[in-house]
Amino acid sequence: MTTWVETPREGRDRGVVGLLRAWVAVLVSPREFFRNGVAPGDQAPGLLFAISVTLVYQGLQYALVPATIPAIGAGPMLSALVALLVIALFVAPAVLHLTAAIQTVMLVPLLSRRAGVSETVQVIAYSAAPCVFAGVPIPGVRLICALYGSALLIVGIREVHQTSFAKAAVAAAIPAGVVFGYGFGGFRAFNDFVTALT
Repeated sequence: MTTWVETPREGRDRGVVGLLRAWVAVLVSPREFFRNGVAPGDQAPGLLFAISVTLVYQGLQYALVPATIPAIGAGPMLSALVALLVIALFVAPAVLHLTAAIQTVMLVPLLSRRAGVSETVQVIAYSAAPCVFAGVPIPGVRLICALYGSALLIVGIREVHQTSFAKAAVAAAIPAGVVFGYGFGGFRAFNDFVTALT
């Protein structure tokens, strides 16, 4: 989980610049990014990326919908900071690795040869890139973020594990539901969107 490869194949920069470059690259040219930017054992940048996306998502939600801040009894600002700290240290890493385990189990019956768990962790982490905007309390925006993230996950699974689109879509269905449907609120956004249309 904490391995940090010194020279990844894509030559990704570390720090804030590296995060921003990875974010743009995965949104603009995902096939190339997943093909060249995911390195065996290089989980730490992916983990940091997933945590950063989750913090932006949750922080934006807290800022725009203060009622979503958990009531800890220390005022809204301190409560939000404590909640974000818990998310960064515990929730995001745990969900990422649990989802990677589910993804690996889904891949086993479909592929006899596949990339390692480390690469799967990275694919899930980077596929969350669109969800920096999922904290905006507009169902259509949140739904687009969830669908885009799910599509990136399928593309990433296809490229990294070198399989067909159909197998990648089947393998990614449950993990996409966990991360983008529940985690980033895609299912709730879908219900709200349908309700608003009727």
